[in-house]
Amino acid sequence: MRTGKVLTGKTLIGKKRRTWKYIQWAAGGISVLFVFVCYQNMASMGNAPALEQFLNFAREETAVLAWKNCMPAMVREEEEASITPEGFLMEKIEEFYPVFGFTGTLTDYSTEIESDLNCNMVAENQQENQKEQEKEEKAKEKKESQKDEKKKKEKTAEEEKQVADAKSTDAKSKNGKAVEISREKLNDFDYLVQNFYQIDRTTTIDGSELNAQEMLAKDMKLKGGAENVQILIYHTHSQEGYADSVPGDPGSSVMALGERLTQLLEDKYGFHVMHHMGEYDVKDRDNAYSYSGPALEQILAENPSIEVVIDLHRDGVPETTRLVSEVNGKQTAQIMFFNGLSRTTANGNIAYLANPNLADNLAFSFQMKLAAEEYYPGFARATYLKGYRYNLHYRPKSLLVEVGAQTNTLEEAMNAMEPLADILHKVLAP
Repeated sequence: MRTGKVLTGKTLIGKKRRTWKYIQWAAGGISVLFVFVCYQNMASMGNAPALEQFLNFAREETAVLAWKNCMPAMVREEEEASITPEGFLMEKIEEFYPVFGFTGTLTDYSTEIESDLNCNMVAENQQENQKEQEKEEKAKEKKESQKDEKKKKEKTAEEEKQVADAKSTDAKSKNGKAVEISREKLNDFDYLVQNFYQIDRTTTIDGSELNAQEMLAKDMKLKGGAENVQILIYHTHSQEGYADSVPGDPGSSVMALGERLTQLLEDKYGFHVMHHMGEYDVKDRDNAYSYSGPALEQILAENPSIEVVIDLHRDGVPETTRLVSEVNGKQTAQIMFFNGLSRTTANGNIAYLANPNLADNLAFSFQMKLAAEEYYPGFARATYLKGYRYNLHYRPKSLLVEVGAQTNTLEEAMNAMEPLADILHKVLAP
């Protein structure tokens, strides 16, 4: 009797189902592996689906499923008609890994609009670049032109300097000038102020008063002869001395300078000079100008022939400052001419300190400063302009001179009298 296991229909069906399940699991594993490989390839090319794409896929799949539920017969017929081994495999893969289906729905991104836009942008950029290049070329041309212009100016300036130097050499050989200052430059107010003046912050002045042409046009020559007193020298601050002066000794103070200047002007140049030795600052220096005024009025009333009034001072500077120049091989104290403008910035013109001779005072100090610069460069400091009057109103040719400072020696200050006397002679002599 033949024995064996009899397979019933139910058992056979169960066995087929298990086999089919194994096949499904195997296909699922293969699909997962396939999807993983595909995803890796896409990721390596930078095309891996983003989160937003997953969401879009979910929405699309939901809509497709809804559509399939509504039209089951059409879908079933279409699937049966087009079923292929590859389709069957892809279907199973999509069942196990739905995202794979989304990768099939992706289409190539059209770059036509982007390309057109890029073309327009490129054209615009080219135009902009061309404009920028043209601007740069123009700027470069302008810069080159400016350089050429600068070189031309420098060359012209150098040529002018050479001509000026030549003229200066000729002038020096003819009239003894060390330099010749251009009269044309002096007509420039800014040049004039920067090179000839120091304006105190308490006052102001403009080109209507500092006009080189007008100041040079004023005749500063003496009108009277030497038979009468022509020049008065005095000292508002008679007690001012030098580094090695003896306090209270007139022979080592500015008064000694007055004596020396008087001697030079009389003996060497033939002027008739009066040296007034009055002291007005012994007890009250601050009011010295008020004290010296009446004395000056009396002297001038008694000597109407006096045309020039010189107030000889000594400046005060920081102890580290040395006002020294070399003149004729000697260490010489520098001098400074000083003008009061009878006007302050804060209050304007000072009526009770009116000076009808201001224009002549400025012309006199300017001609003195110009002569100093041309004959003794570096000897005269910039002319100082301040707000008050300083008794310069008594004569048109009134002059306040600061000779050195407390840091100079008496010898240096005395040495300054020789060039000062010579400059006075050049400006005043008929």
